[in-house]
Amino acid sequence: MNQKINPEELELTENLLHIRRVAKTVTGGRKLSFSALMVVGDNQGHVGFGLGKGGEIPVAIRKGVAKAKRNLIQVPMQNTTITHEITAKFGAAKVFLKPAAPGTGVIAGKTVRAVLEAAGIRDILTKSLGCSNPINVVQATMMALTQLKDPEKTMALRGKTVAQGTERD
Repeated sequence: MNQKINPEELELTENLLHIRRVAKTVTGGRKLSFSALMVVGDNQGHVGFGLGKGGEIPVAIRKGVAKAKRNLIQVPMQNTTITHEITAKFGAAKVFLKPAAPGTGVIAGKTVRAVLEAAGIRDILTKSLGCSNPINVVQATMMALTQLKDPEKTMALRGKTVAQGTERD
């Protein structure tokens, strides 16, 4: 399941989510640097995020994109939505993702929306609870996407088809 995804084979779009100036106090005063939160995705089920840090903004962005490409994941999808409801927590940020009917759109906040749209998810309902720190919210969203299960694979492990799994007695 944890197979490496080659970013060279995909047409990835880069999205700058958050940039902040960080100051470190040293003997001679303050040393300024920048951190950039980047999300990359191919709009077809692959998404990754990276936090790049550097002395200048372009350097931080370049590092963030490189990290995001290394952290790509495959998201199991059913048409334009996710396969099932999921809740994930990272730090104080909690994210709830729920599949939606076609035509609903992406009902999400700025940071969750960027991750889901980069993954290619078009119909979903979300709620972000707790902390609003973009870094923690993105990590909680990515954690939720990694915990999603593909119904075909799950039913194959049980020795059934998806149609058999949805039947009620």
